[in-house]
Amino acid sequence: MLDLSIVIVSFNVNALLRKCLASICASEGGLAFDTIVVDNKSSDGSPSMVREAFPQVHLIESPVNGGYAYANNLALAEIVRRDEGALPRYVLLLNPDTILPPRALSEMVAFMDARDDVGAAGPRLVRLDGSLDLACRRSFPSPEVSFYRMVGLSKLFPRNRRFARYNLTYLRPDDVYEVDSVVGAFMLVKTPVVQQVGLLDEGFFMYGEDLDWAYRIKKAGWKVLYNGRVEVIHYKGESSKQQNLKPILAFYKAMLVFYRKHYSSNTAAPINWLVISAIYVRAALAMARCVIRANRRRAFS
Repeated sequence: MLDLSIVIVSFNVNALLRKCLASICASEGGLAFDTIVVDNKSSDGSPSMVREAFPQVHLIESPVNGGYAYANNLALAEIVRRDEGALPRYVLLLNPDTILPPRALSEMVAFMDARDDVGAAGPRLVRLDGSLDLACRRSFPSPEVSFYRMVGLSKLFPRNRRFARYNLTYLRPDDVYEVDSVVGAFMLVKTPVVQQVGLLDEGFFMYGEDLDWAYRIKKAGWKVLYNGRVEVIHYKGESSKQQNLKPILAFYKAMLVFYRKHYSSNTAAPINWLVISAIYVRAALAMARCVIRANRRRAFS
């Protein structure tokens, strides 16, 4: 029986994907695993690179760039349809802009094996400069949590347990905690949990689908844990850098989709109006900043 199936969605990150796959191949700990790369219609030769350099990897070439959830589901659907003897015990969503230390996979699987009530977990993700990727442990963006984030209280008071719940910045980064969600850049999920809660929601194009999955996992009675004792390097944002305004639009659209799906029906109309208006305002400001930065770069190039 396989211990693990690794699913990587890739879009125009040939060099990073090569490094990520090489780090997987260098894994230690005796796990039985397979790797699936879903190429989201890249134009940089990524599929050819995978076929030539990593022939053991199962490559799925999507005919369209249907988004992150869509591409992951192409692989997840294949996995859950396997015969019982070929099912892995765990499924790992992994971004191509991650580098795994040799024992990261085995340590995360052992961590999950010791906890029957845990449905999903993620490690400590660090940026190239050594700083913590704050998205690797999060609370759900409820109206209250989102309000503190949008008005800047979470940044002003990063150690406050009430105001800083969005990214849980009051917690030590190198310890273990139950959280609302870990990030899809490295999200380890028990296969029976995938079978129970279903695949990713393709209403999310990019961003938010991991939060939604974690929400459904917890709603089904499972815990989600952050394991700060395992570290993984995350370059972060290499695919989205290439698309300028598109990732900004996708991020704020995901916020709207998540809020409307999980909170709006149980929230008073005035609060709904405030939250949705704030999302639109933040999106407009973010897009304006992006355009200004792009114009400055062109002016000085």
